[in-house]
Amino acid sequence: MRYVSAYLLASLSGKEPSNDDIEKILSSVGIESDAAKASLVLKELKGKNVDEVIESGRSKLASVPTGAAVAAPAGAGAAAPAASDEKAAKKEEKKEESDNESDDDMGFGLFN
Repeated sequence: MRYVSAYLLASLSGKEPSNDDIEKILSSVGIESDAAKASLVLKELKGKNVDEVIESGRSKLASVPTGAAVAAPAGAGAAAPAASDEKAAKKEEKKEESDNESDDDMGFGLFN
Protein backbone atom coordinates (compact mmCIF):
# COMPACT_ATOMS: atom_id res chain seq x y z
CA MET A 1 0.00 0.00 0.00
CA ARG A 2 2.83 2.38 0.78
CA TYR A 3 4.30 1.90 -2.69
CA VAL A 4 0.97 2.69 -4.32
CA SER A 5 0.61 5.76 -2.09
CA ALA A 6 4.10 6.93 -3.01
CA TYR A 7 3.26 6.37 -6.69
CA LEU A 8 0.12 8.47 -6.34
CA LEU A 9 2.06 11.27 -4.64
CA ALA A 10 4.71 11.18 -7.34
CA SER A 11 2.06 11.24 -10.07
CA LEU A 12 0.79 14.57 -8.74
CA SER A 13 3.83 16.16 -10.37
CA GLY A 14 2.22 15.52 -13.75
CA LYS A 15 4.88 13.16 -15.06
CA GLU A 16 5.15 9.38 -15.04
CA PRO A 17 6.65 8.36 -11.63
CA SER A 18 9.95 6.50 -11.60
CA ASN A 19 11.53 4.07 -9.19
CA ASP A 20 13.70 6.93 -7.87
CA ASP A 21 10.60 9.08 -7.22
CA ILE A 22 9.00 6.32 -5.14
CA GLU A 23 12.26 5.69 -3.30
CA LYS A 24 12.66 9.40 -2.46
CA ILE A 25 9.12 9.68 -1.11
CA LEU A 26 9.42 6.56 1.03
CA SER A 27 12.84 7.51 2.39
CA SER A 28 11.55 10.97 3.29
CA VAL A 29 9.31 9.34 5.90
CA GLY A 30 11.91 6.85 7.08
CA ILE A 31 10.82 3.79 5.09
CA GLU A 32 13.38 1.61 3.33
CA SER A 33 12.17 0.92 -0.16
CA ASP A 34 12.24 -2.48 -1.81
CA ALA A 35 13.16 -2.06 -5.47
CA ALA A 36 11.23 -5.19 -6.48
CA LYS A 37 7.98 -3.94 -4.94
CA ALA A 38 8.40 -0.48 -6.42
CA SER A 39 9.11 -2.01 -9.83
CA LEU A 40 5.98 -4.14 -9.57
CA VAL A 41 3.83 -1.09 -8.86
CA LEU A 42 5.46 0.80 -11.73
CA LYS A 43 4.94 -2.15 -14.09
CA GLU A 44 1.26 -2.57 -13.17
CA LEU A 45 0.45 1.14 -13.47
CA LYS A 46 2.65 1.98 -16.47
CA GLY A 47 0.74 3.96 -19.07
CA LYS A 48 -2.50 3.98 -17.05
CA ASN A 49 -4.38 7.08 -16.04
CA VAL A 50 -4.38 7.21 -12.22
CA ASP A 51 -7.84 8.78 -12.09
CA GLU A 52 -9.29 5.97 -14.22
CA VAL A 53 -7.62 3.31 -12.05
CA ILE A 54 -9.07 4.88 -8.90
CA GLU A 55 -12.53 5.14 -10.45
CA SER A 56 -12.51 1.49 -11.55
CA GLY A 57 -11.46 0.53 -8.02
CA ARG A 58 -14.35 2.52 -6.57
CA SER A 59 -16.85 0.76 -8.79
CA LYS A 60 -15.45 -2.60 -7.69
CA LEU A 61 -15.65 -1.61 -4.03
CA ALA A 62 -19.24 -0.48 -4.47
CA SER A 63 -20.25 -4.09 -5.08
CA VAL A 64 -18.58 -5.35 -1.87
CA PRO A 65 -20.98 -5.93 1.04
CA THR A 66 -20.25 -3.59 3.93
CA GLY A 67 -22.10 -5.38 6.71
CA ALA A 68 -25.05 -3.00 6.68
CA ALA A 69 -28.35 -4.29 8.00
CA VAL A 70 -30.20 -6.52 5.61
CA ALA A 71 -33.88 -5.80 5.02
CA ALA A 72 -35.87 -7.98 7.41
CA PRO A 73 -38.87 -10.00 6.25
CA ALA A 74 -42.29 -8.61 7.17
CA GLY A 75 -42.88 -11.22 9.90
CA ALA A 76 -39.69 -10.35 11.72
CA GLY A 77 -41.11 -7.06 13.01
CA ALA A 78 -42.56 -8.73 16.11
CA ALA A 79 -39.27 -10.44 16.91
CA ALA A 80 -37.38 -7.15 17.18
CA PRO A 81 -38.77 -6.08 20.60
CA ALA A 82 -38.02 -9.52 22.01
CA ALA A 83 -34.44 -9.24 20.81
CA SER A 84 -33.99 -5.84 22.46
CA ASP A 85 -35.40 -7.20 25.75
CA GLU A 86 -32.97 -10.07 25.54
CA LYS A 87 -30.06 -7.67 24.98
CA ALA A 88 -31.10 -5.61 28.01
CA ALA A 89 -31.21 -8.74 30.17
CA LYS A 90 -27.73 -9.76 29.02
CA LYS A 91 -26.43 -6.25 29.74
CA GLU A 92 -27.77 -6.38 33.32
CA GLU A 93 -26.29 -9.84 33.78
CA LYS A 94 -22.87 -8.60 32.64
CA LYS A 95 -23.06 -5.69 35.11
CA GLU A 96 -23.70 -8.08 37.99
CA GLU A 97 -20.73 -10.22 36.96
CA SER A 98 -18.42 -7.22 36.82
CA ASP A 99 -19.33 -6.35 40.44
CA ASN A 100 -18.29 -9.84 41.52
CA GLU A 101 -15.06 -9.68 39.57
CA SER A 102 -13.57 -7.27 42.10
CA ASP A 103 -13.62 -10.13 44.63
CA ASP A 104 -11.46 -12.25 42.35
CA ASP A 105 -8.26 -10.57 43.57
CA MET A 106 -8.57 -12.54 46.85
CA GLY A 107 -8.32 -9.44 49.01
CA PHE A 108 -5.12 -8.17 47.46
CA GLY A 109 -5.69 -4.89 45.66
CA LEU A 110 -3.05 -3.69 43.26
CA PHE A 111 -3.41 -0.05 44.25
CA ASN A 112 -4.46 -0.42 47.91
